Amino acid sequence: GGQVAWAEAALPLVSITHLDNRNAENRTVWVTRHRPKIDRIACPWLIKRFIDSKAQFLYVEPAEVIDVADRFNAIAFDAEGALYTHQDNECTFDALLKAFKLNDKALNHLAQIIRGADTGNHDIAPQSAGLLAASLGFSRMYKNDNAQLEACLPLYDALYRWCRDATDEQHNDASHAH
Repeated sequence: GGQVAWAEAALPLVSITHLDNRNAENRTVWVTRHRPKIDRIACPWLIKRFIDSKAQFLYVEPAEVIDVADRFNAIAFDAEGALYTHQDNECTFDALLKAFKLNDKALNHLAQIIRGADTGNHDIAPQSAGLLAASLGFSRMYKNDNAQLEACLPLYDALYRWCRDATDEQHNDASHAH
């Protein structure tokens, strides 16, 4: 249910009015490195689902991220010098969860999967290797980064939904039959 279900459940939301980086259409603009794989797809998913459903994303050459952010009043992420990026052993996804106070069991579980896939530490969560494989496959299927993002959103929706209410279910459970 994304942002709507989150709000209906009275879970914490950050009003985009607190983000100064809105364009004339009242959308936040975010910029990161081109050719996204894991964190640079997971973060836009998180932003679109829980922070600003109308957010716009720019994918540019790594050396241009900060300049493009300045030029377009955009929020830089997952890049050197960006406001939101990797810190210690955590990914940009973790940084966004903390910054926007999105403390939720399912999002925290999803963060572990993403962190494991993005850092190559698949021991963090068994699903990390699968997320890496799917991410690399999507990267090869799409040359346009925004088209890849749109194609990947349902993957992260499904992972979030699994983290939220299906982690105990097995494939052979009768509960999956309809």
